[in-house]
Amino acid sequence: MFSQSIDDNLSREKMLKDLKIFKNIRLKANSGLYKYRTKQQIDSIYNWAEKEINKSSSYRDFYNIISQLTDFEGSLHNDTYFPKKLTQSFKHEQEGYFPLPLKWVDKKWVINFEEGEIPLGAEIVSINNQKIDDVVKNLYKYYTTDGVNLTGKRIGIERSFSRYYRINYGRIDQFTVTYKLRDSNEIKKIILNSISYIDIYKRVFKRYSKPFDEVNYKDWKESDIYDYKALGHHTGILTLNDFGLGNEKDPRHLRYVSFLDSVFTSIKQSNIKNLIVDVRYNGGGTDPNDLVTYSYLTQRNFQENTQAWISFKKIPYLKYVYSKIPRFLRPLGVGKYNREFQKEFPEEKNGRFYQNSTSADQNIWKPNENAFNGTVYLLVSPRVASAGSLFAAMVAGNENTVVIGEETMGGYYGHNGHTPLGYILPKSKIEIFFSVVNLEQDVPEKSNQVYNRGVIPDYNVTQTYEDYLNHKDTQMNFVLDLIKKNMTE
Repeated sequence: MFSQSIDDNLSREKMLKDLKIFKNIRLKANSGLYKYRTKQQIDSIYNWAEKEINKSSSYRDFYNIISQLTDFEGSLHNDTYFPKKLTQSFKHEQEGYFPLPLKWVDKKWVINFEEGEIPLGAEIVSINNQKIDDVVKNLYKYYTTDGVNLTGKRIGIERSFSRYYRINYGRIDQFTVTYKLRDSNEIKKIILNSISYIDIYKRVFKRYSKPFDEVNYKDWKESDIYDYKALGHHTGILTLNDFGLGNEKDPRHLRYVSFLDSVFTSIKQSNIKNLIVDVRYNGGGTDPNDLVTYSYLTQRNFQENTQAWISFKKIPYLKYVYSKIPRFLRPLGVGKYNREFQKEFPEEKNGRFYQNSTSADQNIWKPNENAFNGTVYLLVSPRVASAGSLFAAMVAGNENTVVIGEETMGGYYGHNGHTPLGYILPKSKIEIFFSVVNLEQDVPEKSNQVYNRGVIPDYNVTQTYEDYLNHKDTQMNFVLDLIKKNMTE
């Protein structure tokens, strides 16, 4: 039987055994382990983990250690989950959760709920005598991003603050909160009673900003994924909310390619000078949707990546692999996957296995004959990830592109992606996932782009407090004003 609460005991002996297995899996299978960290840094954090286990006693404690290790690597495709029985136990918890949704607005954490004990928009200063900035830093480990990016972490924290707080600090009956009203330096204090898991998510569903920011968490229908509209005679807006449209043979992909061809033919015929490309809610998807789109927005030959490799010839630690196939049968079924890996990554160099020119990822793409050659205004946000951030990085690398918005959670120069692999730690049953392909994106080096960060805008524009209250799109209004200004100069 599994534990029925994340606060139940887990012996240090079991933690140490799982930690050793976790580390060995990362060393053998995770090509991103040293992408942003040195060997010394990785060794140091594992030494920290061993010492932390000596002070730990529960599933929650161990999960927090594994989450810290996972986040430290710097890959948005890294995930850590409690076993399902423990995850289900959250729904039965009747108290212990912070009762009010929060949102990051104008560089402050504010109350994002109209019917609570603290007024809407009030700035949180501290919770239980801990500064809110320190609280949030302790929760960053639960929402992974590429490199050392922080903007993307706020997307997850905004929606799941109460759950993350409960996992990090345990169940708490009361919260002493200090806060300030807008345009006031007076510190107010209130004691809030905790609420249940179910009730906090009811409040999250009724959060004040939901009409504006639900797009950050939306499962897109095909009819909502892409759109184009002209604004007057000189400007158009191309909205790309997702690249999850299947591969080359998928009818969704074929419909999308037809849409792109029609749109860019019209743009060329209409002599559009300014194209707003809005990818702010694009969390990724499937090849080649990102690449075919970029072919309409570039004047250069390009490829998906300049280099890609994995760190194994055969999937290691099979008996711990996340699979419904019985352990003793896994070697029989894994042969197919190993052959696919070996075909895709045939060249071995210093213990790494690289793609070569036989891979489709190395194919050279050419600009489409109707490729746009005016000014591109690329709108980005912390939600942009995976194939969405690869696309954004490539567009941002163009000389004719102006980038507006907030830093993406996906890296500019590269990321770990494409192929996920999962394992279950045998003693705790904690589930771990990561993507095994370490790739460098086909983007130019730029002075404002940092190796371990996301796509950094030319104009950093966030929603203002007033626009938050009025559900207005600060970034879109900014780019429209910028285009107007540039056209009159």
